[in-house]
Amino acid sequence: MYKFHLPALLCALLASLGVTEGAAQNNYDTLPDLGDTSGQIFSPQQDRALGKEFMRQIRQEGLVLDDDEASSYLKNLGHRVAMQSENPGHSFTFFLVNDTRINAFAGPGGYIGTNVGLFTAAETESELAGVLAHEIAHVTQRHLARAFDTASKMSLTNTAALLAAILIGTQDGAAGAAALHAASALSLQQQINFTRANEKEADRVGIRALADAGFDPQGMAGFFEKLQKNARLYGTQPPEFLSTHPVTTDRIAEALSRAAEYPDAKASDELQFQLIRTKLRVASYENPHQVLADFQRFHGKSGGKTAVERYEFALLSEATKDYSEAQRVMQQLHRDDPDRLAYRLALGRIFSNAGELALAADIYKSSLELYPGETTVILPYAGTLMAAGRNEAAYTLLARSSNADPENPKIYKMLAQAAGNNGLKLQTHTAMAEYYYLNGYTPQAVEQMKLAEKTPHLTDYEAARIAARLATLKQEMERDELRK
Repeated sequence: MYKFHLPALLCALLASLGVTEGAAQNNYDTLPDLGDTSGQIFSPQQDRALGKEFMRQIRQEGLVLDDDEASSYLKNLGHRVAMQSENPGHSFTFFLVNDTRINAFAGPGGYIGTNVGLFTAAETESELAGVLAHEIAHVTQRHLARAFDTASKMSLTNTAALLAAILIGTQDGAAGAAALHAASALSLQQQINFTRANEKEADRVGIRALADAGFDPQGMAGFFEKLQKNARLYGTQPPEFLSTHPVTTDRIAEALSRAAEYPDAKASDELQFQLIRTKLRVASYENPHQVLADFQRFHGKSGGKTAVERYEFALLSEATKDYSEAQRVMQQLHRDDPDRLAYRLALGRIFSNAGELALAADIYKSSLELYPGETTVILPYAGTLMAAGRNEAAYTLLARSSNADPENPKIYKMLAQAAGNNGLKLQTHTAMAEYYYLNGYTPQAVEQMKLAEKTPHLTDYEAARIAARLATLKQEMERDELRK
């Protein structure tokens, strides 16, 4: 067992289990052995706490994609596969990284990130699900925890920040790399790179989960094979995924052979995948006017023949602020498939951008009746209500949503705005505190709670809740300072 330098993060983890910082500092030998594969590594609570810190670091760098619809789709897809994994009770969080490079990664606590570039590179839902199945298997087989065992006396100082940087590829000079020491980053990268045995095990376990979830079992190996064949197009910079997940011809052949043992895929909503993929691709265009012109030359002025083509045409029209044309096409798509949430959300957004707030509110309201509690509807609906001056209704809607989705910082930011519009100073500050905290800005969260503490006429219950939350945030801020 290694003797670790005790960082603030580990203190927080131990404290969450009732172990005091002083006691832990005097008992290094009682710290978890990260190389122990018997299940005595971190407890599930500790692993999840490290994962939450890992996620805060990623949010702090602004790397999480701000697209609730695409994020919700990925979450649902990931959980569908995870339910068929070897540990269906494991907690997973799936999120999109705003990075056009082709990569995906498994972080601590079941936090699994997928780059936008990988999402758009996948051509079928089964290919994307295959990548998620592979990363889920890395988690359930505890590969990341085992990888730490290769480090001699590895300190956990800044582990969450360093993991966040390395797993999303920021050690090459991209966002967040300035905060890291290159040597440390390279060292940890070597430690977390999965071995060939890990990769084959993740393939084997992942393919079974993929097939059991009703997807094409060939999706995983097929996508890996496609990346390998196209690698030569990348020159000296192949897809990041091939660097962190080495793919060999033998491994692909073995995965394809294993996938052939499973029956053909069941029914899958391929259209939904293609719509989300199209939305992400359109959002990445630097010059939508030129893309729209090219689109019309190829598909004609009507906007294409298939639903996906017409949806892309409507989004391109929206991006170029031709809202009337965007409305025409999207309304037709909505009439043809009235329950399709992607069309409803796009139509509401187009109405809102065109200043037709009543129409936008109507489509969001009916969508919420069709999909109760759906965050992807609640957030734009609340924004539309506030734009129309209906702040009380927006606040009520968001307050209920924050209780159902407590780890979504965007909800808290909008809740603070709605509370401010309603003159609710206490709720404004407490909501902003949670927004800052979830994005990794603990000092700013503390300042917001201090302002909340000064709100006149607090009840005893409100004062007690503020004091408790403030004490917790201050402790975390002190630990953050020790970690620097």
